[in-house]
Amino acid sequence: MLYVVQTALELGFMYALVALALFLSFRVLNIADMTTDGAFTLGCAVSATLAVAGHPLLALPAAMLAGACAGSITALLQTTLKIPSILAGIITNTGLYTINLAVMGFSSNVNMMKSKTLFSLVQPSLGSVYKLLPAALITLVVAVLLVVFLKTRLGLSIRATGDNPDMVRASSINTGFTITIGLCMSNAMTALSGAVLAQYQKTADINLGTGMVIIGLASLIIGETLLPKGKLWMKALGAVAGSIVYRFIIAIALRLDLPSECLKLISATIVALAIGLPAIRGAMKPATKGGKSKC
Repeated sequence: MLYVVQTALELGFMYALVALALFLSFRVLNIADMTTDGAFTLGCAVSATLAVAGHPLLALPAAMLAGACAGSITALLQTTLKIPSILAGIITNTGLYTINLAVMGFSSNVNMMKSKTLFSLVQPSLGSVYKLLPAALITLVVAVLLVVFLKTRLGLSIRATGDNPDMVRASSINTGFTITIGLCMSNAMTALSGAVLAQYQKTADINLGTGMVIIGLASLIIGETLLPKGKLWMKALGAVAGSIVYRFIIAIALRLDLPSECLKLISATIVALAIGLPAIRGAMKPATKGGKSKC
């Protein structure tokens, strides 16, 4: 049982980076960025390739840089070519499939069983929590840096762009620039999540990023449902907490011997229920008028 809890925590912290990325793009910038799946796989591919080459630590910033480049392509399509945000993300995501294959040497997977990873390097000093502590530390540091950044002048401009882009343009702020910075940061965090997960599993596969948007949204919405709406740090904490809760739900589903093929359906159901929870609560409450229930 302890192993199941620890594994859920480890995966929860790693996937929380995707939830934080979607918090930035989906909630702050108000953009449905579909680059997530491809950027996650890109992070896996870069991390695995560099780890096999003997550079497991360098793999993390390299993966973030690659993810930022993917985000910049989506931003370019959206801001310069005026392609709708959803379609721009789909176009980039489609192109990333070939790029990810190229990064992995046109192989569908990369095996790191004989290579050093971030976790194997710290195992002698951290013991049984050699996977949990690095995953938690990386995620919490990223969350803190994200909150601090969003309170800077540039961060406030990004937040204003998501709230009211017309007002931002009237204030002589380049919305194309703020959108580009936001999407680059979002996809950098997504790629970092993939990079950490690849070294955690000691393998990278071309299909690892499939459905990552659903997982990230499920985590984000669960966090928003559990924690009250408040300050920026509370929202970031909610994304992390939601990811951990989501992994526990998946762990429970696996303990109930549900087929692994059902996990995508479970994820979709969780998202649907989380989004529809306010409507469900409203339907369960009796209609009132003047403080009295209607008869």
